[in-house]
Amino acid sequence: MDGFSFCISNSDTRETILFTEYIFEASLTSPEYLLDKVISIFATDKDLQQDFKSVFAIHQNNLATLVPNEYFDRSYLESYLKYTVKTLTTDFITYDALDMMEANTVYIPYVNINNYLFQNFGEFEYKHHSTILIDKLLNYSKEDSEKQFFVHVSPNQLDIVVCQQGILILHNSFSYATKEDFLYYILFVAEQLQMDPDKFQLTFLGNIEKQSDLYTITFNYVRNIHFLKPILNFFTDSEEFSNHSNFILVH
Repeated sequence: MDGFSFCISNSDTRETILFTEYIFEASLTSPEYLLDKVISIFATDKDLQQDFKSVFAIHQNNLATLVPNEYFDRSYLESYLKYTVKTLTTDFITYDALDMMEANTVYIPYVNINNYLFQNFGEFEYKHHSTILIDKLLNYSKEDSEKQFFVHVSPNQLDIVVCQQGILILHNSFSYATKEDFLYYILFVAEQLQMDPDKFQLTFLGNIEKQSDLYTITFNYVRNIHFLKPILNFFTDSEEFSNHSNFILVH
């Protein structure tokens, strides 16, 4: 609801060719407004006015939950969400199977955006952002014997992923309005997992820099902070983006 990004890759080599990001002035209040924004972007951005061999969409929102295969039945998707997400009878609910663990992400995608993409490109694939994030971070950290505490930062949302040797310990997504909110969720999760802020390593990725207020307030309470070092350094020569940014879409 706060932006739209896309990247274009070579279909043979999978090498990223181009990345573009649009950040909205204010977070939108409905999927209808989001669709208006997306239509406007497609109408004016010539990079999107091409024929593509394949299209893959990622829906980023906090309308999701993680369900282990042991408890999963696709006939009861609504029941998995109703205790944490306000659902409507008209909502379309779907799920992704995770590659790196025996679980499924149950979520509400923006159906109107999917319909618009289908009108433009025909059949395409889509997933929830947390599915991509969890799978990538589990794969990224599978050789680490210590607990890994990752914080993926977006303008109004943070995802916390804690894992160890490719096993997920916790994932949760939080909305925040202030830097104090942001810090609270990090310290709350650390407390629940009995992780000492003076000892554990926190790894930031996404929309955060060392000069930001979010980093500064976190560093006052968490001693060991690092930025993710991606395998692909697409943004090395970029003045606008850091290599640890846009991990879900590009890396």
